[in-house]
Amino acid sequence: MNKYIQRIRYPPFEYSHMNPVHVPIAEVMINSETLIETEFKIGNDRSWFAEFIKCDEDFDDSNITIIEDKITTETLPFLMKTRNGWYISPDPLHLISRKTITPTVILLILSILVHATEPVLLEFDIISQSFAGSYRLGPLDYPKLLLFSFPIFLLPIIIRMVANMRDIKKQNNYVNNPIMPPDININNNENQIVIKIISMPKDVHINGARLQVGMAVPERKNILKALKMNENQQPSPGMSTKLPEKRISTGDDLGTGVGEAMPMTLNRGRVLMLDSLRVLDSGNWVKTIKIGNEITLNGPDYFWPGSIYSSLITIHWELVIDATRTDGTNLKWIRPVTMSTNKSNLMIPIMPVRSGRIEVADY
Repeated sequence: MNKYIQRIRYPPFEYSHMNPVHVPIAEVMINSETLIETEFKIGNDRSWFAEFIKCDEDFDDSNITIIEDKITTETLPFLMKTRNGWYISPDPLHLISRKTITPTVILLILSILVHATEPVLLEFDIISQSFAGSYRLGPLDYPKLLLFSFPIFLLPIIIRMVANMRDIKKQNNYVNNPIMPPDININNNENQIVIKIISMPKDVHINGARLQVGMAVPERKNILKALKMNENQQPSPGMSTKLPEKRISTGDDLGTGVGEAMPMTLNRGRVLMLDSLRVLDSGNWVKTIKIGNEITLNGPDYFWPGSIYSSLITIHWELVIDATRTDGTNLKWIRPVTMSTNKSNLMIPIMPVRSGRIEVADY
């Protein structure tokens, strides 16, 4: 039986609002029959990080949580279900809506402040009479500034609604007219793959391809076990209370799906929006791709470990093809790739962290 130490501080959904130092580290020892030679550390102890170390037989495990877990190099079923096949890119209006939230809120607050201090501002000639006063509509008076600022404040919501309706329409079109998977040969090398596209659906145009690697969300039950907590206690920082028994995205298992991770999706069939990997690094996009030619896709600048899957730490590689359908729908085709490496003691100084919201995750 092989012994491994896994230590991880995985970024929560809203990682940018949290100081990583105050998030507890989940540390466990795993007994597994699988032999993994690669040891690695991604990030550092003062930030988000993950560490995987092989232990000697005589290692003192009296002060560490021990879990019986399966470590494998085969892609886990839930990743094959949620990150395999064609996915529709979210409408660009989602990002525009999110960027307009801050200025519209500031505008509304300023309007309220101006209205509250209106007599003083008028007395010192800071504002003119044209900004002051109210408009009477029916039996009520409405401040002039708020009549203009409040509709602008609603603009992000309106844009979001339009974007969701456009996404739903694209998803319905895909369900009614699905796309066949492309025929692709993949040869794996260390930190790179060589692909050859044999055929691609006729109504799909390839924009580019790349190789990327990331880490899926750890399993909630083992995170709680490592932190010596249970479901009846207050959740650890960055975690929510347990969500309903369902699995739509990888974030559900951790209980960190406390925000809107993705736009509206259809409630039938598989999810057609690609969930965001909060830890993700990639090679460069290769734009020039011809059917029948071999293309080399390099991985990230830093060497990552090969494919490793366990309940806490996963190293997940995948091929991404960016494409456009003839009706204008932006698509991503994802295929998990099993990678290996001969390198050990890998060190990546900074964990590449991205937003949990797919419209700002820069896929």
